[in-house]
Amino acid sequence: MNIPSKADVVIVGGGVAGCSIAYHLAKIGITDVVLCERRQLTCGTTWHAAGLVTQLRATQRMTELAKYTGELFTRLEQETGQATGFKRNGSLRVATTPARYEELARGASMGRNFGLPVEAVTPGEIKERWGPVNLAGIVGGFWFPHDGQVNPADVTMAYAKGARTGGVRIIENLPVTQLFVENGRAVGVMTEQGKIEARIVVICGGMWSRDLAAEIGVTVPLHAAEHFYVVTEAIPDLPRNLPVMFLGDEWTYYKEDAGKLLVGFFEPVAKPWGQKGISKDFRFDALPEDIDHIAPHLEAAANRVPLLADTGIQLFFNGPESFTADGRYLLGETAEVSGLYCATGFNSLGILSSGGVGKSLASWIRDGRPPVELIDVDVRRTQSFQRNRKYLEDRTVETLGLNFDMHWPSRQFVSARGVRRSPFHDRLVAAGAFMAEAAGWERPGFFGTAQEVVNIEYSYYRPSWFANVRAECQNTAENVTIFDHSCFVKYRVEGPDALKTMNWICAADCDVEVGRVVYSQWLNEIGGIEADVTVTRLADDAFLVVTVAVSQRRDLAWFKRHLPDGARVHIVDITSGLPMLAVMGPKARELMARVSPDDFSNDGFPFGTSREIDLGYARVRASRLTFVGEFGFELYPETEFAAHVHEKLVEVGNDLGLKHGGFFALNSLRMEKGYRHWGHDIGEEDTPYNGGLGFAVALDKPGGFFGRDALLTQRAEGTVRRRLVQVKLAGGPDMPMLYHNEPLVRDGAIVGSVTSGAYGHRVGASLGLGYVRNADGVTKDWLADGKWEVEIAMKRYPIELQFGPWYDPRNARVRG
Repeated sequence: MNIPSKADVVIVGGGVAGCSIAYHLAKIGITDVVLCERRQLTCGTTWHAAGLVTQLRATQRMTELAKYTGELFTRLEQETGQATGFKRNGSLRVATTPARYEELARGASMGRNFGLPVEAVTPGEIKERWGPVNLAGIVGGFWFPHDGQVNPADVTMAYAKGARTGGVRIIENLPVTQLFVENGRAVGVMTEQGKIEARIVVICGGMWSRDLAAEIGVTVPLHAAEHFYVVTEAIPDLPRNLPVMFLGDEWTYYKEDAGKLLVGFFEPVAKPWGQKGISKDFRFDALPEDIDHIAPHLEAAANRVPLLADTGIQLFFNGPESFTADGRYLLGETAEVSGLYCATGFNSLGILSSGGVGKSLASWIRDGRPPVELIDVDVRRTQSFQRNRKYLEDRTVETLGLNFDMHWPSRQFVSARGVRRSPFHDRLVAAGAFMAEAAGWERPGFFGTAQEVVNIEYSYYRPSWFANVRAECQNTAENVTIFDHSCFVKYRVEGPDALKTMNWICAADCDVEVGRVVYSQWLNEIGGIEADVTVTRLADDAFLVVTVAVSQRRDLAWFKRHLPDGARVHIVDITSGLPMLAVMGPKARELMARVSPDDFSNDGFPFGTSREIDLGYARVRASRLTFVGEFGFELYPETEFAAHVHEKLVEVGNDLGLKHGGFFALNSLRMEKGYRHWGHDIGEEDTPYNGGLGFAVALDKPGGFFGRDALLTQRAEGTVRRRLVQVKLAGGPDMPMLYHNEPLVRDGAIVGSVTSGAYGHRVGASLGLGYVRNADGVTKDWLADGKWEVEIAMKRYPIELQFGPWYDPRNARVRG
C-alpha cells in the first residue's frame, strides 16, 4: 500500500465523525488531510446507528450544532451525488407525566431562542400524526417538523465522497497503532504500513479512542455499552412518512424503516461492554441477543403500540456504542498534548451531531480556538482519574439511560460515586450533608435530616430541599456558615518571571503588594473569558491561583500554552494539598477571633487581603473574600491540618449559630449578588465588558496582556451590544424557577436568554442572570423603556431587569 509520509492533518477513524471532519476541512481549504480507517468506513459503530436526526438538545449550543446537521442533510445528497436516505418527517416528543411535559416545554422554549420550529400538541393531535399509538396515559407532547431520519452508512459515504472531491485522501484497511508526541505536541502517527508525520492529529476512533489516547498519557474517558433495538417484519399500510416518536418516560423511541418499525431502547440500567478490551478486528459485528434484558421495555412498547403484539420481530439487534462519564461527547484539543484533537464518545448521538461536530472542529483546527462556545463538550472538562476503567464501566451503567432520563435541575449521578473526597467529608456527612458531585468531587448540596437526605425529590418548581436551602441562606445572612470549597482548584505559580507571566495571562494588574488578592479573567484572542480566577500574591516571585473545579486540567493547559516566550516560571497544581473552608456571615469575625489571636478588624484585615494566621494549633492562610455577599474569610489549611481547623471552628461556634452550608445555597446566595459562574454566565465568547466585569480589566498596565487588542477594539466601538443583566421574576415568591436558556423577551421579541438561575431566599424572589442584545447598545435607559418578560415552559411572565445586584447593592454587608 502506498501511503504518504507527511500530511497537514491525520484523522484516525472513518466513522461518521471522522468523515464529517474530513469533509468540513476540505470545505474551508484544508486539503492536505489523510483519514486512516482500520478496516472499512462505518464498520465500528456508525453502520448500526438508528439514524435519528433531531435538533433539540440539552443546551443552546448543542441544539445549534444539531440544527446545522439537519440543515446540512437537506443538501448533502444533491451536493455529493451520494444518496443519504434523509427524509424530514418530523418528530414527536411525548410525555406521560406532568414533570416530563414541563421538561419538554422548557426545552421547546429554549429552542425558540434561535427559531427552532416547535409546536405543542394534544394527545388527539399526537394520534393524528402517529396513528398506531395507544394514547393511554399520554398528557401531551411537542412536534418538531424539521426533525427526521437518515441512513447512517449512506450519509457517512456522502461525507467521504465530498471530502475526496475536495482533495482529502481516505485510506481503508490502515490501522493506526501509535500516536507520536514530541515536546508536548502531536507530530504524527504510526500505521501498520509506516509512519505519517502530521501537524495535527484527530482521534475519531469511537470505542477504541480511550485506549489509543491512554498509551501516550492522554485522557479520553469513554466506555462501550450494549445498545438494543428491534426491527419488525413488514407492517401492511404503515405510513412511510410516520414521524420519529420519543417516549422518554418509557425509555423507548419508534422509527418507520422501509415499511417496518424500528423500536429502540435507552434503558435506565445498561450493560457495559468491552471491559477487557475490544478487538481491532471487530467490524460490522453484532453482540449476542439478550432478550431478557430488554423484555420489560419491549412489553411496554407493545402496550404503547398495540400492533407490535401481532407483528413478528425480524431483527433483534444488539451493538456496542461508546458513552462518556457525563453523557456529553468529547471534542477539541486535548489538555495534555497540543495539536492532538478528538471527536468521540457520542453517546448514541453521533449521526445527529456529525455535521455540527465536523464544522466546529474544522474551524477549531484552522483557527486554534473553537468557533463558538463549546464548554459543554470540550474534552478539557474531563479529569485525569476518569481514565480509570472500573469507574467508566460502573458509570456507563447509568449514562446510556441519560439520553431519555429526566434532566432534572441539580440531578445527581448515582453510579461511580465517592471518588474524590475532601478532608472534611466524613464530618460533613455526619452533620447531615446530601452529597452532590462536581468533577468527581463529593461536596455538600444541602444539609438535612437522615430522612430528608435519603428521600430527595427533584422538581422544576420547588425541590424537596428548598426549605433546607432557605435555612442555610438565612443563617448565612444572620449568623455564620461554613462551606467546604476544597474542590476549588489551586495552582502555585513561581519563578523569576512569575509576575511578568501573571500580568500577561491575567487581564487585571497582578503587580500588587504581597498579601493582596486580585480578581481577574484569562482571555483569548477575541477577548472571550477562558478562566475566571482569584490571584493572591504570596511573594515577589510567587502567586496562588484559585479557579473552579471543572477547569482543573483546562486552565493548567491554557496557562502553559500561553506563557511569554522564554519565561522562567513554573506552575504546580496543589489542589490536593490545600483544602479550603469558607466562613461566611456577620458573625464570622467573632468566630475567627475565638480561634485565632490575629486582628480581623476592617483596618487590620481589609477586604482583598490574604495572610497566614494562627488557628488553633495550626498555621492557615486566610483571605478576606466572599462568593455569598456576606462578610467572611476563605481559609486554606494544608491537608494534614484540615480536620483540626474544622474541629476548632465547630467547637467554639455553637452559640454564634454556626451551621454548615452546601452548594445549592451557595448558588442562591451568589445569584442574589450577581456573582458570575464561569461556564454558565461567562465563557469563551463573553468579554469582560459583555459580562459586566470591566472593573477587573487593567487596559493600561505595562506590557499589556493576552486578549487586550480585542478589548481595545470593543471599547473603541463605544457601545456594548450584548450585556449580562440581572433578572427577577415579578409577582412574588410563587413564581416558577429559572434555571438556564429561558428566552428573555422585550416588547414581544426575544432578545436574549437566561444563563443561570436560582431562588433568592434573602430577597424572596426567583432570580437569574442572562444576556440581552441590542444593536444600539444595552443601556440602563433601554432596559427601563421596554416591557420585559421571560418565557418558561412556553408561558411568559413579567420580569425586572437591572445591571446591579438585587441584594445589598452597596456591598455594606461585605465590608462588614
